[in-house]
Amino acid sequence: MEDNCKNCGSKVAGNFCNNCGQKKFKRIDKKYLIDEMQYLLLHTNKGFFYSVKSIFKNPGKTAKEFIDGNRVNHYKPIMLAFVLSGLSTFISFKILNVTKIMEQTYEKQKIDKSLAHEFMSFLSSYNSLFMLLSIPIISIITYLLLKSWKNNYYEHIIMNAYIQCCYTIYCILFIYPILFFLKDSSTTAYMIISLLSAFSIPVIMVWFYKEFYPEKSIGDVIVKVVFFVIVGIIIYVTIIFAFVIGTLIMYGPEALLKLAPQQQ
Repeated sequence: MEDNCKNCGSKVAGNFCNNCGQKKFKRIDKKYLIDEMQYLLLHTNKGFFYSVKSIFKNPGKTAKEFIDGNRVNHYKPIMLAFVLSGLSTFISFKILNVTKIMEQTYEKQKIDKSLAHEFMSFLSSYNSLFMLLSIPIISIITYLLLKSWKNNYYEHIIMNAYIQCCYTIYCILFIYPILFFLKDSSTTAYMIISLLSAFSIPVIMVWFYKEFYPEKSIGDVIVKVVFFVIVGIIIYVTIIFAFVIGTLIMYGPEALLKLAPQQQ
């Protein structure tokens, strides 16, 4: 039996309008709400958890599937990166209380909390969110480095969203539990964990690109990632330099003395 679509007026022979895609009209009742809840749960499990599991096992292959057009089972990668970054920020800010850990670190090193502390605490607490917002810039770098490998800039945005998702999943499953149990221990343990987290990024990138470009040798992949790391270090040093210059302009030369650890 055909009905008219309530949105565009076209004839609807199935469950969806062939013209605009709207679902066939159904009066809202108890069964309607139950069906909607079932769809929500099934869609979430099929999309979100399926994508998280796939990224955890094979991040590069998962991204290649999505970019090559096999997308029906996958959660949209940029939205997934937002969701995971929000979860990561909640854990680091509310559960791990990274700000307090940074305070303890600076107190032990006798570094003035009003300057470097606020800047570094912000970066530590919102690390995943900061990386997420950096995806368009990171994608410019990876696009230029891998331009000969035939993926356009916008595909690199999707690829880096998947890399971000993989890194965030890794942090949530491995780094954060370790940090939780060691959060009241020495600052050395915290610094080791921070370094472990940082070094995991190039490892994940090598793993990702080798899966995404199986025809490329592991040596070619490592060389590209090393170049990326070098560019990243240059950008990081530039940001630190800009921070120092900004501190000089705003607070004067004496403010820099407060950033250095004081002798006991």
